[in-house]
This record gives sequence, C-alpha cells and structure tokens, in this order.
Amino acid sequence: MDEKDPETIEFVPIGYVENDYTEPAYDEKVYQKVSKIVLREELTAGLYRIEDFEKLYIIFNFSKSKGYELVQRRRYDGKVSGVFACRSPHRPNGIGLTLVELFKVEDNVLHVKGLDAINGTPVLDIKPYIKEIEEGTD
Repeated sequence: MDEKDPETIEFVPIGYVENDYTEPAYDEKVYQKVSKIVLREELTAGLYRIEDFEKLYIIFNFSKSKGYELVQRRRYDGKVSGVFACRSPHRPNGIGLTLVELFKVEDNVLHVKGLDAINGTPVLDIKPYIKEIEEGTD
C-alpha cells in the first residue's frame, strides 16, 4: 500500500463552470448572471433532491490565478487587508467559495445565479445552504 504525503492534498474536479466570463469581473453584474455548473455524468445521482434547496455553496479552484501576497487591496472596498480577510482569487491554496441561487437542474447541469467564477473553472464540491444551520436558531 502506497502512503500518501500528509502535506499533499489532491482534488479531482466534479465538474466545470460554463458562462460568458473569460476574465475575472469585479462588479455586481457577475452576481446577476446565470451560470451553468456541468457535473461529470457519473456524479449525476449525487444531485438527487438538490432542488430541496434554494441556495448552494459552490467550492471551486482558482485555476488561472497565479501567486499571492499575504497583504493586498480588497477589490470590493479598496482597503488593504490580509489575504484571509478578503475574497481575492490570489490565495495560498486558490480555493473559492460562493453562495449561489439554484434556478434549475437538468440532468447533470445546475443553473445558478451569483457565481463569481470564470468559464472553465473547476468545481470541487457543492454543499446546500441551510438557513437554520448557517444563521442559527433562537
């Protein structure tokens, strides 16, 4: 049995983003457009009952982003902050997370609104947003 290096983590994309963005866009228009997430066909059964949720977290890889700085200017308010206090694609591990609205599911394709990832971005995982868990209940 081969032992894996505990310092190495490998991911295989579950699918890819399809939309009109070929370069990162830093404006609110991104959050108004509909994107498709096309899952690998053999993973389609994993979408069973995903329509039970209005919102989903999409976890993806900033595959075209190169390098990072620990301190950088935030794109949404212009303030200088640490990389972990901003949403920059220039990160040590290049992992993105966005909360999207789910509009429609067609076989292995999700139609979502609000995804700030460019065309061809590898999707690593999808998780449902559950208001009671995220916001807590009193």
